[in-house]
Amino acid sequence: MNPALDLIFSTLAAFFQIYFVLLIIRILLSWFPNVNWYDPPFSIVSQLTDPYLNIFRSFIPPLGGLDLSPILAIFLLQFIGQFFSSLSGPALGF
Repeated sequence: MNPALDLIFSTLAAFFQIYFVLLIIRILLSWFPNVNWYDPPFSIVSQLTDPYLNIFRSFIPPLGGLDLSPILAIFLLQFIGQFFSSLSGPALGF
């Protein structure tokens, strides 16, 4: 395959892996009610992940106060990340 396309696909795969980690951090931090989402480290994570999560929150309502939309968001993100990882070849090893 073209080395330029390999670079693009591997960069996209790495981006999705990093975004996956940010989503996990966001989900874990949501378990702590005393987290102030306006403080700089938390606000950055919130600003980066909430637009993506809001897509799924718009059509998956919370059930009994439990937000299940991140589950679908993570599955889709992993699927897309694996897709780009498979297109980039065995160089990354994700």
